This record gives sequence, C-alpha cells and structure tokens, in this order.
Amino acid sequence: MSSADFTYDHVGATREPGFCPPGFHPMRVRTRLGEGEEVFRQAAEALLTWEMHREMGVGVDTTADRAAPDADVTITLAGVVKAPCRVVWTVEEHRRAGWAYGTLAGHPECGEESFVVDRTGDGTVWLTVSAFSRPARWYARAGGPATRGLQHAYARRCGKVLRRLATRGVEED
Repeated sequence: MSSADFTYDHVGATREPGFCPPGFHPMRVRTRLGEGEEVFRQAAEALLTWEMHREMGVGVDTTADRAAPDADVTITLAGVVKAPCRVVWTVEEHRRAGWAYGTLAGHPECGEESFVVDRTGDGTVWLTVSAFSRPARWYARAGGPATRGLQHAYARRCGKVLRRLATRGVEED
C-alpha cells in the first residue's frame, strides 16, 4: 500500500489507542453492544462485511466483500457527499475484530477512522469508533465544530445500529 495516495501522514496510526497527530481533532466513541460470544460473532461479521454501514442508510461502494487492507471504499452520504477511503488495517482475533480506513483525495475530511469490536474478560462486547481528522473541503471547514459534532453523532449511530445487528436472535439471560 502506498501512503502517497492518502491525504494525511501517519497512515495506520489508529492502531495506537489515543494517538492523534498535531493539527487533527481526536474522537473516541465507545458503545456497549451486549454480552457473550454470539453477540461478539454477529457484531464482528456485521462490521467486517460492511453490513453496519449499509444498515445506517449510507451508500457503500467497495472493491471487497469484507474489509481487507488496500480495499477501496466510497461512502456516500445523503446521495450527495462522496467520501473515498482505503482500508489501512484489519484485525480478526478471538476477542477483537475490526478495521480502519484512511481518507483519499475528494474526501470532505482528512484523516483516519477505525471501527473495532472487542469482548472483554467479563464477556461484555463493545464497539469503539476512533478517529483523528481535520477538514479537507471548504464545506467541512465552514461547518467548524458542527462538522465534528456530526462525526460524533455518526459514531454513536454506528453503535446503535451494530447493537441491533449483534443482538438479533440472541436470547438475554
């Protein structure tokens, strides 16, 4: 993967919890999805296959059926705003699954965003959406703090949608 295609340095840096390059705004939103292996498995599958994003009502055009490094992804918001990205890393482990994408030319923002599901020692399943970003297009700059507010709202909605997908058919104790 060539970092020359990305609109920012520090490609892959969302692997480092809490890292935010100078001049960027950090974001971290964590949502409890439920408990147990089945919730984790369903959440991981919905995340890795783009189902979470599609269920949110955004357009998803991608070169891969599953998140994989170097897969190109264009997210379309409201049928108008196109956000081209490329997957920079993925993880599929026993208690952790997810991926991150970085912005390409034409994206309204500049930076990286990760979506990671993890199952803690007590069995609780969480989605963590982390990002570092700054405006790249005039309308993102004009939005100022409201643009960051929309990014946080999007991350919270990811959690709500993934909770619904992850708990389908799972009986509560």
